[in-house]
Amino acid sequence: MGILEVKNVTKHFGGLVANSDVSFSVERGQVYGIVGPNGAGKTTMFNMISGTFHPTSGQILFKGEDITRKPAYEICKRHIGRTFQIPLALDKMTVLENVTVGAMVHTPKTETAKEFAAEILAYVGMEGQRDLMAESLSVIQKKRLEIARALSTKPELILLDESMAGLNGQERDDAIALIKKINGDGITVLMIEHVMRVVMSVCDQVLVLQNGMRIAEGTPEEITRDERVIAAYLGD
Repeated sequence: MGILEVKNVTKHFGGLVANSDVSFSVERGQVYGIVGPNGAGKTTMFNMISGTFHPTSGQILFKGEDITRKPAYEICKRHIGRTFQIPLALDKMTVLENVTVGAMVHTPKTETAKEFAAEILAYVGMEGQRDLMAESLSVIQKKRLEIARALSTKPELILLDESMAGLNGQERDDAIALIKKINGDGITVLMIEHVMRVVMSVCDQVLVLQNGMRIAEGTPEEITRDERVIAAYLGD
């Protein structure tokens, strides 16, 4: 059994089907990618795994436990962390305070949480920004802050939602190195990504969604040769 099991998950928003009977399994220690065109249902899937939405039907298991209808804060306490496609920094707080909020999920003493948050900022290379107000950061810096805040919750599984979007070549290389570092330190990574060079660089296994449905799964090499995937991205 994988660390994460998604079984026949469907999500309706009124008459819109965002995900339809999607199943996949993420093994502990993997970097697992989810790719697909805009509107394929990728972020909706993240929202269901992290407890923001609940599936209309189907089941989600984490380490064998059914988390399908647990609220987001309970899922976070079970060591699933996430970032958001559009960074959600607490703008009127400092960078250190943002990460401290995450650390307090498992460390209720403020000073202890602050010390751990400082360690996480050093880990992601943001110690120099710790006293800046979050609102002063660039979008790229806010994306790195999101990763830091997710890491401060001590995740065993981290969900990265388009953490490479908007990055230039060097910034992307730095982000790839950070993901490899996170994974190398024992955290399983589930990531949504559009840049195939990134997928090829870091992912062990890839799921492809189109119109809310699973159309392919395999290694990055298998995915890039799959005619269904090529058609989904480039057209027939």
